[in-house]
Amino acid sequence: MSDISLIVGLGNPGKEYAQTRHNAGFWFVERLADQYGISLKADPKFNGISGRGNIEGQDVRLLLPTTFMNASGKSVVPFAKFYNIAPSSMLIAHDELDMNPGVIRLKTGGGHGGHNGLKDIVPHIGPDFHRLRIGIGHPGSKERVSGHVLGKAPSSEQTLMDDALHHALSRIKLLVNGDVQQAMNQINAYKPN
Repeated sequence: MSDISLIVGLGNPGKEYAQTRHNAGFWFVERLADQYGISLKADPKFNGISGRGNIEGQDVRLLLPTTFMNASGKSVVPFAKFYNIAPSSMLIAHDELDMNPGVIRLKTGGGHGGHNGLKDIVPHIGPDFHRLRIGIGHPGSKERVSGHVLGKAPSSEQTLMDDALHHALSRIKLLVNGDVQQAMNQINAYKPN
């Protein structure tokens, strides 16, 4: 199993989106950067914000695309190609409508599941990357999805998501050191309080 050398968080750029549910992937990478003292800087060449640092003994790059969610591939694909990072060494963190707030799952491969960020990435690099799916809940009807993902969660839901992110961050050592199965077992066993 290959070590993870690129961790991407999906979201939308700009202050007005920072606290919205669609930015759950950004939250994960920003907290990871804080936890390991990695500075994230604008990287216009790759339409993103990126950083590089030592995470649990591994050299890992972090990337937040600034292209808006639907065009995430315009940042992720050239970045991965330039640094010669195989999909199997990538972890992409993103919000997940089909899971409740507080639920967090790690999986490898699969389709895009209707997620607009993944839809723009999978056709270019294939499905064989790792995904950290961060539950944000579903509003109940298709018509309300856009307002839901671009809305701010009530504090009760935000707390559940924060706790789940904290749990995943505490398992990052397993992930970056290539023990993806063990990380999956521990992350996926998490139950919100």
